[in-house]
Amino acid sequence: MTSSTVTSPRPDRPPRPNLAFRRLRGKRSPAEFAAAVRRAAREIGERVSCDARYIGRVEAGEIRCPNYAYERVFLHMFPGRTLTDLGFAPRSSVRGRRARADEEATGAHADRAPGTASETRRAREPYDTPDTQYPHHPYDRHHPHHRHDPHHPYDPHDDNEESDVLRRAFMMSGATVAAASLGPLALAHDAVAAGRPPRRAGASHAGALEEAVRRIRLLDDRHGADGLYRRAAAPLRTAYALLDAGATRQATADRLYAGAGELAISVGWLAHDSGRFDDARSHYAEALATSRMTGDPALEAHAFCNMAFLARDAGRPREAVRAAQAAQRAARSLGSARLLSLLALREAGGWAGLADRVGCEQALTRAQALFGQGPSDADPEWMTFYGEAELEGLEAQCWSTLGDWPRAARHARRAAALQDPHFTRNLALYSAELADDLARGGRPDEAAGAGMRVLDLLGEVQSSRIHTMLAGTARVLLPHRRASGVSAFLDRHASLPRTA
Repeated sequence: MTSSTVTSPRPDRPPRPNLAFRRLRGKRSPAEFAAAVRRAAREIGERVSCDARYIGRVEAGEIRCPNYAYERVFLHMFPGRTLTDLGFAPRSSVRGRRARADEEATGAHADRAPGTASETRRAREPYDTPDTQYPHHPYDRHHPHHRHDPHHPYDPHDDNEESDVLRRAFMMSGATVAAASLGPLALAHDAVAAGRPPRRAGASHAGALEEAVRRIRLLDDRHGADGLYRRAAAPLRTAYALLDAGATRQATADRLYAGAGELAISVGWLAHDSGRFDDARSHYAEALATSRMTGDPALEAHAFCNMAFLARDAGRPREAVRAAQAAQRAARSLGSARLLSLLALREAGGWAGLADRVGCEQALTRAQALFGQGPSDADPEWMTFYGEAELEGLEAQCWSTLGDWPRAARHARRAAALQDPHFTRNLALYSAELADDLARGGRPDEAAGAGMRVLDLLGEVQSSRIHTMLAGTARVLLPHRRASGVSAFLDRHASLPRTA
């Protein structure tokens, strides 16, 4: 490609390396991180052809702001962060720079040789652009055989036709809000934010609400609750505004009530897992009230299930037992053995908190027998997290509460081994449980090794619960600093940024 002889109106600054993005990559190679980007894209229905070269260009600062497809993927991978947190320039500033560059390029067109205008523009382009070192790159927009691919990592195309709803959602910089603000739900949210009553809800609103719940659960499974909670509260407010506005049909109203109740539980869980117990209790109570108003036993069982878990964590074990038993009564008519198994585990956790070993063992035996009956079509959608790994993890927590550290460690080790590594948050949780049980059971070297594995995962997980567990393990290990690996773990743990 012939080099342009026209001098730029003002010298281009060298790109500034994106150190924030590099830190997020951690110990993974550019190729490994690119594979993680592609997996995350598939989770949200995007298609990006990310490779190691693209990651290198981002880290070198050559891509100051990703296109919309990549923005959606990155915010899904790192919930609670903004583009600025990821080291990118604000889209508004990049757009302004590009517009100025285009105007300058247009004014100089008449004095340039053919082909040079595009080179000058491309040198200034702060968006995701083709690599100009390769004049015949198949995705070069000036190549005669170019076909636009909006998902290719080197395609400079910025889809100006993208819906305003999605633009607004992502400008709010929350992957959860963006996922929840789909179609009709986003329009209703805009009306509520502007102080206008939303229109009567239809089936599309109910569908968007149900999808919002699924997205929030997926993000929590992968990354933990911190950073998600406050953003998830916005669609919840919208859901209750829709209920107040009424629905066009009774079937739609039933779906809206169920969806709003499930969303309240999901938001409550985000509060619960990030240590906001009072907020969690309020959201669970809202869901329980909704279930009672509509006569929905499935929603009632789910609300009591989470209330039992919260009561256990808040140091109210007797309340945990009673809430778990109430959940079992509500669930008996639903025909799901797996649900009853989980509820028996919630009861076992309460008995363990009361130091009632017999009651705990009886509930655990019941939970295992019910789990052994296998899955069924009656299992609630929200129970997708409950598999053999979760069964082992919850049993480990019971034995830990009872002070049987070797038995707790055995079950925690099984849980970590059985957990699908795709769900990073649970893998970190089970590994943190294992580290704590080993530390309290007098095996500091093994505890430090398990703790190191948790630290490796913290770049992808934001959970106050896991940070609190790890801090407790570190305190137990302090007297054992000379044991193999303990000092390295303690030093690395001490270097973690302190969470608010």
